[in-house]
Amino acid sequence: KKEKFMKVNYFSRIGFILAVSGSAIGLGNIWKFPYMVGEMGGSAFVLVYLLTVALIGISLLIAEMVIGNYSRSDSITSFEKISRNNKTAWKFVGFSSFSGLLILTFYSVVIGWIFYYIIKSLTQNLSVSLTTSEEMFSGFLQNDILSQMFFHLISVLLICAIVYKGIKKGIETTNLLMMPLLFIIFLGLLFYSISLPTFGKAWHFLFDYDFAKIDSNTLLMAVGHSFFTLSIGMGAILTYSASSAKETNIFKDAVLVAFLDTAIALIAGLVIFTFLFGFTDKAAKGPGLVFISLPTAFAAMGAMGTLIAIFFFIALSFAAITSAISILEPSIKIATERYKIGRKKAIMIFGAIVYIIGLMALLSNSKDFSQILTFGSKNLFDWLDYLTTAILLPIGGIAISIFLGYFVPKEVLRNQLSRSMSTKVFDIWYFSIKFIAPIGVIFILLNESGLLG
Repeated sequence: KKEKFMKVNYFSRIGFILAVSGSAIGLGNIWKFPYMVGEMGGSAFVLVYLLTVALIGISLLIAEMVIGNYSRSDSITSFEKISRNNKTAWKFVGFSSFSGLLILTFYSVVIGWIFYYIIKSLTQNLSVSLTTSEEMFSGFLQNDILSQMFFHLISVLLICAIVYKGIKKGIETTNLLMMPLLFIIFLGLLFYSISLPTFGKAWHFLFDYDFAKIDSNTLLMAVGHSFFTLSIGMGAILTYSASSAKETNIFKDAVLVAFLDTAIALIAGLVIFTFLFGFTDKAAKGPGLVFISLPTAFAAMGAMGTLIAIFFFIALSFAAITSAISILEPSIKIATERYKIGRKKAIMIFGAIVYIIGLMALLSNSKDFSQILTFGSKNLFDWLDYLTTAILLPIGGIAISIFLGYFVPKEVLRNQLSRSMSTKVFDIWYFSIKFIAPIGVIFILLNESGLLG
């Protein structure tokens, strides 16, 4: 019975690596990171970014893996198990997993947009005019409420269906299918883009050194992205690690995940800007890049552009879905293991919450409801994004680093990591998690919240 339980509820090694990579590789890799690289110093920025990934991103990634692998429990119980005192107080850090639910409310809406653009690509309904593409996207957000509701529903149902099947049959199987296909599609697009005349321009945009652009703001951007890109601070990595093999080489897996995460972001950047520069000299970022600029470039490429658009949006959906299931699973694990709620019931409850709040979020972008769903300077969609990105996730990261650095005996951590780290590497990691990571994440919190001006 125990062996059967292990097979059903625990990842294989490749399944764990792909699942954590799937959590890390999301929309930010594709619509934010490449733009940041090109605008903030090219490969000089990449070097700064890799340094911050090593000192902050990987350090915190290892921290979450250690807590999850040690405790083998949901995020709340995990802090109770590894804490030597003040267990009641520290368990509240585990509730940071519910910030993932807030992220999922608007993230699932964006996945719905991706599904919509897959259909538009399949029906060859993209425009060669940038103005028309912008009108189509803004019209979709502001006026086509029923289509958004439908695709948002499909998104939530798909995410819930995958998570309902559990670690092995649902999450691992999905990542074993989607992540290799994601890599294959982007590698295929990369090889095709190399044959285009604008590839050289994309290469120079991303990788030309320009240390003059490296300043305090660039450093903050690098530190911030190294934190957000690895899905830290919302219990996703911790929860996945609780279902990893006990003998997992945590350090090796963390470095591999960070490498795959950065590699996909850079490949995506080369592909995107090769296509984009064939149409326009202006490099966009965010939703405008994916849903306005790129579709226009694809349409201008003719029949080949239609095929590329289909594969691109499918790959984008894979990146988004594998991230989405990772931010729902922590809440489900808390509900089922700590509060003994049935998995089906928990998914129905949380799925309904995600859909309803997401529905209000998408309505806040619409022409008819934006006024009543705007509070201060932001609508509900933007407030959900701001609250999670600028406040909740950094607070979760700070709490984890302070907890392990100051409230868990060093020898407990050394014993847990002895299989994967030498004493010297451990000492470097411990110094980072105790001093560098909390300071770095505090700066992220201050910067993202606007307190640094």
